Amino acid sequence: MKALLLALACLSLAATPPATTEKTEEVCVLKTNLGTMVFRFYDQEAPSTTAHIKKLVRDGFYDGKRFYRVVKGHVIQTGDGEGSGPTVKAEINPHLHVEGAMGLAHGESPDSGTSEIYICLAPRPHLDGKFTVFAQIVEGKDILEKIADVPVDEHFVGDHIAFHSPKQPVIIEKATIETRPVPAL
Repeated sequence: MKALLLALACLSLAATPPATTEKTEEVCVLKTNLGTMVFRFYDQEAPSTTAHIKKLVRDGFYDGKRFYRVVKGHVIQTGDGEGSGPTVKAEINPHLHVEGAMGLAHGESPDSGTSEIYICLAPRPHLDGKFTVFAQIVEGKDILEKIADVPVDEHFVGDHIAFHSPKQPVIIEKATIETRPVPAL
């Protein structure tokens, strides 16, 4: 009888799945009319900026917003188009403006970022050290390339700054924050 109880106890323990200690992180998911992109946040290097953007996403701020600026070889940009709302102090960090980097645009003061975000379509080293990079694309690079390829009306402002606008709207249908497992390195 003792042997039977011992065998049942062992089977019970063997059937119990081990406790998971899998690390998770929050990511930003942008579902556009051209497809979905996912961005991994740099919470450690830009904590105030990521908290600010996460709040805007959770509040539905980016839902229905369009990428009003598409400059092939440079960036795509979205936000309220005015730079209004609460500002965030710049958090310049070691992350570079590489393809798929997401940064916070600002006015003349580096501490004037609000809701204007951009995504690099190519390396933009002239922006390094001047703007906060707070996330990086991890899924949907093909969608980023598809957005980069949309036909645009060319516009220039100020000192020849390209503000090309898509001829057909590229819209963020839904922006969400999801919790996902941290990928293994």
